[in-house]
Amino acid sequence: MVERRKELDKRYQRKKKLGKLKLKLAQAATPGDKDAVVQKILKISPWWSEKPAVAGAKSTAPKKPRAPASRKKS
Repeated sequence: MVERRKELDKRYQRKKKLGKLKLKLAQAATPGDKDAVVQKILKISPWWSEKPAVAGAKSTAPKKPRAPASRKKS
């Protein structure tokens, strides 16, 4: 079970780091900056591509937390 926990922890850390790098890539101004960020992303995730493979791919933008719905007693 310890090995599985280590694998999961690495996966979560990788996802968090990729999210930060993708945000940096979106904010990069010069082609040199973009290339440097892409190289870092490819080092972590070699199968990553800038274009989504599926037309209906999910956005990488962080989701806004939903406010709990108020329940009215009738």
